[in-house]
Amino acid sequence: MLLRWMKQKMKYQQEHVTVKEVIKKLKASDDFVRFEQQARKHTFVISYFTSLVDHDRIMRDLLPYLIQIEEEDLTEIVNKIPIDIKELVKEGQVVEEALLRGQLLLEIAHDEHQYALFEVAMNSEREVSQPEVEFSVTGPQESFIEALDTNLNLVRKRLPIGELKAKKLIVGKLTQTKVIVLYIEGIVDQDNLQTLVQRIEAIEFDQVIDSGSIAQMISDDSLSFFPQFINTERPERVSAVLAEGKVAFLTDGSPEAVYGPTTLVEFFSSLEDYYLGWQVASFTRLLRFFAVAFSILASPIYVAVLTYHYELIPRDLLGPIIGSRINIPFPPIIEAVFLELTIELLREAGARLPTKVGQTIGIVGGIVIGQASVEAGLTSNILLIIVALAALASFTTPVYQMGNTIRVLRFPFIIMAAWLGLFGIGITVLYMLVHLLHLQSLGRPYLAPIYPPRVTDWKDAFIRLPFSWMNSRPVYLRPQKRKRLNFRKANKKHDIDE
Repeated sequence: MLLRWMKQKMKYQQEHVTVKEVIKKLKASDDFVRFEQQARKHTFVISYFTSLVDHDRIMRDLLPYLIQIEEEDLTEIVNKIPIDIKELVKEGQVVEEALLRGQLLLEIAHDEHQYALFEVAMNSEREVSQPEVEFSVTGPQESFIEALDTNLNLVRKRLPIGELKAKKLIVGKLTQTKVIVLYIEGIVDQDNLQTLVQRIEAIEFDQVIDSGSIAQMISDDSLSFFPQFINTERPERVSAVLAEGKVAFLTDGSPEAVYGPTTLVEFFSSLEDYYLGWQVASFTRLLRFFAVAFSILASPIYVAVLTYHYELIPRDLLGPIIGSRINIPFPPIIEAVFLELTIELLREAGARLPTKVGQTIGIVGGIVIGQASVEAGLTSNILLIIVALAALASFTTPVYQMGNTIRVLRFPFIIMAAWLGLFGIGITVLYMLVHLLHLQSLGRPYLAPIYPPRVTDWKDAFIRLPFSWMNSRPVYLRPQKRKRLNFRKANKKHDIDE
């Protein structure tokens, strides 16, 4: 009770700080400028941070008009200046926040009753470019950037409806980061919306830089390997999930949006699945599921079979395996971990180096190290092929966060395979299934529509059926409007005159 009273008292004192006190505080910084400008009837005092404002706008849109003004009242003076975003203020806290975001403070000398703020912030944002992480051959080629207003524009131009709502929040005690929560009124489930907003508002952390850090802070289970929100850099993906009834948020300074609630199946669906024919999309999606299973289980099964279950090796394959391992001094677990770590080192080095150098390191390093390790008798050529195929299969995951999870999951499976063989792999699979059954995203089941079973949602789960079959929104989202397509009307044959 006492702690709450002290917080309220500190907040009250902070909100009622005077502008004079704010100026005195900010003047301690060398990039804060405060000078007087003589006009016809007044002497104006101008204050701003030189590192945050656009000096050309000040010289072009403010000072020439300010010098010629003859009005007495500050309200009339502000109306004469051709800058779009401007306001009259009195509170010191508002002035401090505005100055730190690149606005300019104007006041009449020796008048401490009223002040004016003008938006003259420097435009340091980059242009909208092609997606780099979620690249696709077909479809739109726009991605989010670090500017919040631009990102919001990219979503609104794809959803030009009044029902698209944006709720502004501020998080981070030091960074004061702006977060915009997006949803479509009349479709979104209010429980999902309120859960997301409450969790973001409850964040008490001094610095919030990126959307990914917020997603970790508001996850249902922060100890889980599996991501519970999807990060995306593509505006059309955000527009699509908002139309389904999901909730998304954008963060100022982050080139990614985050949306939820999500399911495990959704991490393996790509945007290209909806730009290609449903037959090709379904085949590709099934191929991804097979690739993920192969990526996780291939190396552990090799270790388990060679350690405990020799009888499972086919007779025709027994000779090549014996020949490849006859000079290997290490057990299969050491051999597998060595190759897996080598692959991870090459992948991490390629990602951190410049693009051209990274590609060279990945290709040349993989070939040289692989061939040298086989010739030196450190690893077998069969395991080298299996590990390379498993690494290649992990790249088929469309969402980067899930790809990282798959990379990490291989190691517990390998360790359990070396300890208990195929029985250990089975235990690890069961443990993972139990964990996934308990996992939630914004309070919704993570394994939906598999469990709890939602048969109507299977039309866009493991396969993608034609659009004419997907006439309702996902059931697990509990949207206010279930139907999005009149199936009978869409398939009705019209006459030529109609």
